[in-house]
Amino acid sequence: MKLERLISITYALLNQDVVSATELAERYQVSPRTIYRDIEAICAAGIPVVSYQGASGGFGIIEEYKMDRSLLGEDDLGSLITLLSSTATVFKDELAERTLHRLRTVQSGERIPSLTLDLGSWRMNNGLLHALRSAIKEKRVVRFVYINGNNDRMERAVEPVTLQFKYYDWYLHGYCRSRSDYRVFKLSRMMEATVTEEPAVREHSPDGLNVGAGRWSRRDIQDVVIIFDASAVATALDLFYAEHKEFGRDGGLTVRVVNPTDAEWLISKVLGYGGSAYIEEPAWLREEVRNRIANLLARYEEV
Repeated sequence: MKLERLISITYALLNQDVVSATELAERYQVSPRTIYRDIEAICAAGIPVVSYQGASGGFGIIEEYKMDRSLLGEDDLGSLITLLSSTATVFKDELAERTLHRLRTVQSGERIPSLTLDLGSWRMNNGLLHALRSAIKEKRVVRFVYINGNNDRMERAVEPVTLQFKYYDWYLHGYCRSRSDYRVFKLSRMMEATVTEEPAVREHSPDGLNVGAGRWSRRDIQDVVIIFDASAVATALDLFYAEHKEFGRDGGLTVRVVNPTDAEWLISKVLGYGGSAYIEEPAWLREEVRNRIANLLARYEEV
């Protein structure tokens, strides 16, 4: 598109001292005559482009008009490109792609990125992410069947507000009409999701999104200490890389989870380790795991 090319050329001139018409024509795969017309259009828009004659001549923008490059250094550009690249991949976001193109034009030279970020997941349905983001932008109600932590199924009608990637999963924050309050929904538990034509009528403020898990008692909000055998250290490090850890003489690992907000998640993870993980504290959570194991054994008594 011509508009995108004009924006990109403007960024290129801002970033470089002088750029020849031939170089610009090769970069955008158009004729030099087209570049001359583009430069005229940029000048007509009020951007002071000047031409320089000679073997090393070309086009440039007067220095007084340029932004101080120190305001947006190479590291800043690299971080923005990394974040936008992930967003564009997950959501197939054309706007993010266009912004990426402009930022890469400003970036000086090809560089191997020092950081890459992949927000996608083999478990996640990117089509659902794309649909929910469209519903947020267009302010339309989303209807779905939700399975909560107690395995209850309930139809929900939600005014979506924002999507959040947290704890390796995607979440939808929104106003639940079924509960007449703000709620957080895990996308992996949303079934039969449909974006309706019904408009979202409320104006949502950031304060309404400050909601937590909501169903854990004060007893649950305390440190949890888990001991892992040496055979389970690698995966324990993957799960609890940000927690306090201490290695034992036998090669095992003790992990202290500070103020966990999801006891059910901790229980499921510990049970998944079989006999290679043990909850040392608190006693009530250890007892809950023991009860879960007893119930599991009872189900297999007839086998």
